[in-house]
Amino acid sequence: MSRAPLIRNFPRTVLLSLFLLAACAHQPARAPVATAPVAIPAVAAVEAPAAASIADTPGTASATEAAGSAAAAARPDAQAAAPDTSAATDSADLPGPPADSLVTIKQTELFARLRAGFVLDDVDEPAVASQVNWFANHPDFLERTWGRAGLWLYYIVGQLEQRKMPVELALLPVIESGFEPYAYSRARAAGLWQFISDTGRRFGLKQDWWYDGRRDPIEATRAALDYLQALHDEFDGDWLLAIAAYNCGELTVSRAIERNQRLGRPTDFWHLKLPAETHGYVPELLAMRRLVANPERYGLEFSRIPDEPYFVAIATGGQIDLQVVADIAGISIEDLYELNPAFHRWATDPTGPYRLLVPSDAAEGLQETILHLTPEQRMRVDHYTVRRGDTIATIARHFATRPEVIRELNDLGDSDLPVIDGELRVPALHIQLPEKVARAAMLVDSPTRVRRGGRRPNIHVVRRGDTLFALAQRLGTDVQTLAQVNGIKAGDRLHAGQKLQVRDSNSIVADATLSARGFSPGSGTLASSDGAGRRMTYIVRRGDTLYGIARLLQVTVNELMGWNGMSGGRNLKPGQALVAFVKTRGSG
Repeated sequence: MSRAPLIRNFPRTVLLSLFLLAACAHQPARAPVATAPVAIPAVAAVEAPAAASIADTPGTASATEAAGSAAAAARPDAQAAAPDTSAATDSADLPGPPADSLVTIKQTELFARLRAGFVLDDVDEPAVASQVNWFANHPDFLERTWGRAGLWLYYIVGQLEQRKMPVELALLPVIESGFEPYAYSRARAAGLWQFISDTGRRFGLKQDWWYDGRRDPIEATRAALDYLQALHDEFDGDWLLAIAAYNCGELTVSRAIERNQRLGRPTDFWHLKLPAETHGYVPELLAMRRLVANPERYGLEFSRIPDEPYFVAIATGGQIDLQVVADIAGISIEDLYELNPAFHRWATDPTGPYRLLVPSDAAEGLQETILHLTPEQRMRVDHYTVRRGDTIATIARHFATRPEVIRELNDLGDSDLPVIDGELRVPALHIQLPEKVARAAMLVDSPTRVRRGGRRPNIHVVRRGDTLFALAQRLGTDVQTLAQVNGIKAGDRLHAGQKLQVRDSNSIVADATLSARGFSPGSGTLASSDGAGRRMTYIVRRGDTLYGIARLLQVTVNELMGWNGMSGGRNLKPGQALVAFVKTRGSG
């Protein structure tokens, strides 16, 4: 990972003491670290809930008391109040990977260990062969995916081994997100394992203004394995049915089984009447298993992933500015967010979790240094003098934040009012978030939900206290662009009721699969015909199927057929051009 410049704005005396503590922070890449990693206790798999929600399909999910109880059993502390800061320094109390998952018997590379743990049968089904052909003909997608997987695959494999679950399940994030923690689908599913909000909460994934546990690779892996184990138990130990239910929901699978039982038909996965997406989902996983088992057979060569931990967890002892941590550790802020994608603000969540993942070679001495910081050293803040007429809400809008943040920074209760001429600590205005993080924050800030057809309003009505800077930061753009779009100057003042044209929210929400597989209007394979990122042309390759293309573009098979005047029996031909109307990031 790259290294960033060290802290520039700290007093020299403070820097001297910090760097003396962190003097040994660097050592050869992936060498063992002296500081013990944060212990993140393993959680036993929960019992199967009666009807838990679908992991990646909105609308059909239904919460039940049983599912809620299962989630509570899995993480009794998931929504607990923040512990005392002094207690938070005890690393044994912090969530995350078990310490023993970071030290295992080393093999030469992780794929060999992965293959050794395969237990699912390699079935001879046309659907699996079709998916194998697709992946084999898209080596660029696999190369990008394994590049991202290098951060997380070691940890996930270790968790599956500890639970004695099929190691093939470690390949599910390839199908779900391409191992991109920032993947966000049109169904509003997020993270490596693509949880929708309700299912995430049911399995103990905290989601608030500061943090989204669905994007926390540690917590989301725990929740996904809890869910998969529960489904496995519900379907009498049939892993293919469990994997299918993870995609379309256990109620859908249960009803399909009951239907076949009434008709006297087999009740295994291959004979059930399930949604088209699910009929492709399970073969995708089995196809990926086949490719990993023998890549040479398909002319593929995967980049080596070392069989050793890329990161360790350190205790933070409370809320802390991520830039402060990055500067002390000597890594870039982008690299720190890459390992901690659940945090979508400039600082960690004031109510926990109180841990950060850092590269193994940057960890020594870092935890001790952080725990010795004073409150003023932990957070970059500005000071604002309260004026007559100010309220916590108007001050929060002015600094592009929420009233709760202002109250938290100043230890104010819900009923406390700002004192005229008094000073408040406020988020520093110069803070700039990395692009992916800003997009994640915007998804939380935007109250608008995706409407039918995927369209969102693109007009913002200015409220009292709004500024161009605050709006630009909230929308993930810059002041100059926002001003230019609206024919005004960057320094112009806004007035309440003024209407501003803003970038369509969907244009910065990268679809999980499309983003993961790297297709964009300028990629060469997928080209925009109107520059707006809506009407797209896809060039068919050998091995492509309608289902595979529809899943890639996140549209339905029926939509794809309708746009192209196709009948159900029509075969695809390499080089054929298909038109689709999708939402992408466009040129951004």
